[in-house]
Amino acid sequence: MSRLARLEGSARFLALVKLANVGLVLTWGFAVTFVFVRVLPIAEFQAFLLLVAFGNFTISSEFGLTSIIYARLRRHWLNNGVDDDDGGFRLEEMGVLFLFLGLLVMGASLILLVALAAGWLSTRLPLLFLLFFLSACLNLPALLAKRALAAVDGNFLWEGLDCARRVVTIGLLLAMLGGMDPRLSVALQLGVSIVVIGYAIGHVHRRLDMKRSHWLAFRVGGGHVRAHYLRDIGASAAFTVSDIVAYNAPYFTIALATSDPRPMLVFDFFFKMSRSLSMLVRATVEAALPRITRAYHAGDRVRLRQLLGRALGAAMIFAIGLSALLLLAGNRLFAILFDGRATIDRADIILIILALFALTILCVSVYVQAALGRFGELLARSLPFLAGSLASAPLALLLLPGRFDLAFLGFYALTLLIVAGVHLVSLRRLARA
Repeated sequence: MSRLARLEGSARFLALVKLANVGLVLTWGFAVTFVFVRVLPIAEFQAFLLLVAFGNFTISSEFGLTSIIYARLRRHWLNNGVDDDDGGFRLEEMGVLFLFLGLLVMGASLILLVALAAGWLSTRLPLLFLLFFLSACLNLPALLAKRALAAVDGNFLWEGLDCARRVVTIGLLLAMLGGMDPRLSVALQLGVSIVVIGYAIGHVHRRLDMKRSHWLAFRVGGGHVRAHYLRDIGASAAFTVSDIVAYNAPYFTIALATSDPRPMLVFDFFFKMSRSLSMLVRATVEAALPRITRAYHAGDRVRLRQLLGRALGAAMIFAIGLSALLLLAGNRLFAILFDGRATIDRADIILIILALFALTILCVSVYVQAALGRFGELLARSLPFLAGSLASAPLALLLLPGRFDLAFLGFYALTLLIVAGVHLVSLRRLARA
């Protein structure tokens, strides 16, 4: 076994590499806010936050198909390329998925252009908004490359490429503060991402011994998809829609409830904290997924329970660490991030911490069960989250209009606590199955 293969098989080393990349991803995410809140007027920045939310909707609207590909390709790879039935993974599925992702980006871009032309998204910088949106949409093929490489035990290549991409794009972001035209900066970021993702997809092509015809066999691939796993696609699509609405709807419900920018900035702060935590948890879970998937497909229940317990324990360490950071420096971090344009209360921070602990359990459950192809289970457990997320802002406005921001966070945190309990029961059932 080569040294690289041994490192790939080490859950601890893989976790460290993934966490290093997560650090860069988080730095990039905070840099976006840090830079754009300074180079844009506050009204433009509020519109920019809506653009980011729309981008999140678009990216998530691949309906979990990359998760389905991971689950199917992982089983195919563990079986040494031999599936136990004619409904197993076929290389033509990759081309069908790319076609869908391309159509999704084109459709969303058209919607954005209409919104900009009609004034629904008001900005004096339409080209900047469009370029940033396209740059964000490149995360769709990036996600496909990441999960395809992970399924065939090729995590390290992706992490290395993505680290390089993040370092360059962070530098280009910060260059705006030095006077670089924001449109030029985002356009260059777009070009760097295209090169890196293209190389990663090329490696997937070679690793799977694919031919060009596999990418263009839409009829064969589409027929296979239609015949053998439409049920998974339907459940995954419904779950993904429910999930992205639950996570991103508060941006829009808050905007409808009040024109005060503070509640949206507070929620955006929570959203960034939750994204930071979820990335850390994902890195930990993904490092354990090779072993978790092997134990699950081999029917090793004892090993599966052990690995799930370790994943939850490691994820909680990150939740505790982030909570301590917020208690000690949450106010200062908020002020730095949003250039002192609003303040955050201790009560807000406490509610955010409660929500983050609940979110940790939810994330571990979603990442593990999606990798195992249990999309029907995830769909059933996503509906309470969707209902609570949509209702939080209206209930806060109705019951406590004078403290709308605090009431909203309270209802949203309560929703996450209830949903975390539901997911914890689901994980226990999985471990005992």
